[in-house]
Amino acid sequence: MAAQAGLGEHELVDALRAEVGQLLVAHTQEAETSGQAPLSGRQRRALGERLISEALERYTQRLLSTGLPAFDPLIEQRAVRTVHDALFGLGGLQRLLDDPNVENIDVNGCDRVFVRYADGRKEQAPPIASSDSELVELIRTVAARGGAEERRFDRAVPRLNVQLPDGSRMFAVMAVSDRVSLSIRRHRYPRATLPQLRGLGVFDREVESLLRALVQARKNIIVAGGTNMGKTTLLRALASEISPAERLVTIEDTYELGLHQDGLHGDVVPMQAREANIEGEGAIDQAELVRWGLRMAPDRVIVGEIRGAEVVPMCNAMSQGNDGSLSTIHASTSRGVFTKLAAYAVQAPERLSLEATNLLVASAVHFVIHLARDTEGRRAVSSIREIIGADGAQLISNEVFRPGPARRAVYATPLRTETLADLEAVGYCPGPADGEWSP
Repeated sequence: MAAQAGLGEHELVDALRAEVGQLLVAHTQEAETSGQAPLSGRQRRALGERLISEALERYTQRLLSTGLPAFDPLIEQRAVRTVHDALFGLGGLQRLLDDPNVENIDVNGCDRVFVRYADGRKEQAPPIASSDSELVELIRTVAARGGAEERRFDRAVPRLNVQLPDGSRMFAVMAVSDRVSLSIRRHRYPRATLPQLRGLGVFDREVESLLRALVQARKNIIVAGGTNMGKTTLLRALASEISPAERLVTIEDTYELGLHQDGLHGDVVPMQAREANIEGEGAIDQAELVRWGLRMAPDRVIVGEIRGAEVVPMCNAMSQGNDGSLSTIHASTSRGVFTKLAAYAVQAPERLSLEATNLLVASAVHFVIHLARDTEGRRAVSSIREIIGADGAQLISNEVFRPGPARRAVYATPLRTETLADLEAVGYCPGPADGEWSP
């Protein structure tokens, strides 16, 4: 084999990548000079595939002309895929991103790759780069393709938070960890609906009916749960019940919701927080974006995740006429949401006291929906809590649905009379008062 004569698969990949890369640049420059229209993404890929095939044929001819045998067809096939992914995809990550069953990807150095699948399996995958230095370059390539905003990744800015072309979110770190590390969270349901989630077993028919009514009755909702529990997916499903005629403003740290691309809502203004530039200036956080969003005449404001100072302007938005707004928050229980909101509010520039925070939350938030894993390990709605009011340091609420023996939501407490009337006005029909809900 050629590899035995000192030529390996790595050399083949490097040679093909360099040659085809130069040819693509030359083609682009020639097209610009002659005034031709730029190639579409599909046309550029087709051109690249042809150039890779031709370059491989020339490389093989050079080997044969010097008396060396050609590469094994399997090696050629792997090399072509690697070059294609490097030029048009995301390198070694692409094969994992192409697998629809992959849910999360965790990388602790180029050769320590762990994959969690949709069925709960966790396996170690092959390396995604030949070295940590190459992994850094791959991450920078991802950042360059992640949007127009400046996204540095070096020792001065050792973290990167960016959306991948398929909508997944990647967070990477270097210098502050032993090795370059990254985590990718996949969005397997970018256009989720309530019936779809019910079909997946996230909740039963009665919970689905209640959730739909809450959105249509313009109740302000916070979706809570732990990491990787499906909060963003449920938020998308709730948003799918919003009328297409409504104007939405979405505010996120990194674009994930994709409501402006879901085909359901035409009047959407997506806004994304911005990091500081290389001079340390120009940062815009979510709290500021919420204030900006309120000036854009939204019917509803949707904050991808409450994680800090944006809690105060978000609650102000909810309590000042933008009913029906939605958000998510990390919390281990539905009641724990109130503690998290208070902690964020006291750290915000307004420095709200616990009593003031409770009054603000009580006037703003109507319901908290909590997600957890049931006894079988499936994601499920475990609790739905209605906010009643505030009494000093106590925020009063009723847990309408509580975790049952399987840690899934079961009926617990009736809705308030006025709330029930609001929901019935949009067609809600509650189930039996004895709590025997139908699946």
